[in-house]
Amino acid sequence: MSVIKKKDIRALSKEELRDFFVGRGEQAFRGNQVYEWLWQKSAHDFNSMTNLSKDTRALLEDHFVINHIEVDRMQRSADGTIKNAVKLHDGMIVESVLIPTEDRTTACVSSQVGCSLDCLFCATARLKRMRNLNPDEIYDQVVAIDQQSKLYYNRPLSNIVFMGMGEPLMNYNNVLGAIQKITSPEGLGMASKRITLSTSGIPKLIRKMADDQVKFNLAVSLHSAIEETRTGIMPFNEQFGLEELRKSLEYWYDKTGRKVTFEYCVWKDINDRQEDIDALIRFCRHIPSKVNLITYNTIGDERFTQASKEVLERYTRCLKKAGITVTVRRSRGSDIDAACGQLANKEEQQ
Repeated sequence: MSVIKKKDIRALSKEELRDFFVGRGEQAFRGNQVYEWLWQKSAHDFNSMTNLSKDTRALLEDHFVINHIEVDRMQRSADGTIKNAVKLHDGMIVESVLIPTEDRTTACVSSQVGCSLDCLFCATARLKRMRNLNPDEIYDQVVAIDQQSKLYYNRPLSNIVFMGMGEPLMNYNNVLGAIQKITSPEGLGMASKRITLSTSGIPKLIRKMADDQVKFNLAVSLHSAIEETRTGIMPFNEQFGLEELRKSLEYWYDKTGRKVTFEYCVWKDINDRQEDIDALIRFCRHIPSKVNLITYNTIGDERFTQASKEVLERYTRCLKKAGITVTVRRSRGSDIDAACGQLANKEEQQ
């Protein structure tokens, strides 16, 4: 006797849920009720859908599953940062991070198991890309961190950054699908302006985002505005270089009117010269932008060492003199490998 494989119910639209009930002699509004349980109330099982009859819940159980995530392990940093090892329905693990400050709580979420790109300074890039996350798996990370924020900091989640494991633009449809649910009044209802997507820079997909008229913010992991230097630390840059990236960002600004944030680590003997600073200034002048200088978190590769305080100060001074907004971002959670570039499922690898 063959076993019918149940479908993940969260892959269905509200209209498809309504059609499912109508096709079985039920009223269409049942689909609306189920959709609300799945997205607004983040139900993980059908029995918790208490405004449905037992027969209706049994019908759902016969046909569908809810492939929700589980926080398999939680670690807390000395600075209050929380890192989650998130188990997916197929047993694979990704990591997400809650980053608290005085006035906000930010969720850093993952979009892929592993990564599609090859940035040498990033621990995640050492993992092969095993698969993309589905919209509901991304959504669930946000829900889990919102719950942790309320539990540990007595306030709801305020911001979301797609800066976890994976290259978000290489999982374009699922990431945008998750953001749609996160921002929808029928989902979490978060404001788009509180969401930032961070990409290593895929020009054709940056253009596509602009054409799709997305409402969230864009950050680009730049790290060098000199072609040879950037290719040396981010080898994929050879496929679509800085000029192509620059043109796509100009297109983004023309279409959206929103500034770009450049994320920029400064390493000793890699991009700590005056010519590196001058190149960054020239690049920034093409696109209304701001620069986040990020303190580097080691992943055990001796090639990458945080530049001196004096170099960071020189970067800051020169950028400000050129009229470019610049901040120095101190990464949090480094003692539990939760800081920028450190997410790599270390326990799983061991």
